Amino acid sequence: MNVKIRQETQDDFNVVFEVNKLTFGQENEAKLVELLRQSNAFVAELSLVATVDNKIIGHILFSKIIIVDDNHNEFESLALAPMAVIPEFQQKGIGGQLIRSGLDKAKELQYQSVIVLGHEHYYPKFGFVPADKWNIKAPFDVPANVFMGIELTTDGLKDVSGTVKYPKAFEAV
Repeated sequence: MNVKIRQETQDDFNVVFEVNKLTFGQENEAKLVELLRQSNAFVAELSLVATVDNKIIGHILFSKIIIVDDNHNEFESLALAPMAVIPEFQQKGIGGQLIRSGLDKAKELQYQSVIVLGHEHYYPKFGFVPADKWNIKAPFDVPANVFMGIELTTDGLKDVSGTVKYPKAFEAV
């Protein structure tokens, strides 16, 4: 199976909506993508699609977030959310290809770190560790082992701590 990863284009928006809806069995994540695209948290180069024979079968989005410490200092980071692969293509490594491509592109764009709320056994395969390692907390109550971060550069989260502040779009869904 020849999977290609590329940047999403405007022509892909409707298909990406359907991919997220199919993957999650609801429209929340698809609507989140639409809202993020309209926000200043959106980074077009970090909205990627996976294709097979030019058919979109997966999507991943990294958007800008802020980590705010106790002294109200703000540190920019990225959130990985959502990631979707349509059911018949799951368990084939496509999600992993999307994650690796996205992390590589984020590094290329000189982002320092990525935060994800995700499966405790899946994301560590890509280098994610619990964010409490850096004293970084979610803005809501979640188990520490599912709220993770990764440094894209050496010491990318050195001297960064605090609570993640997600874009308003996350509150709308």
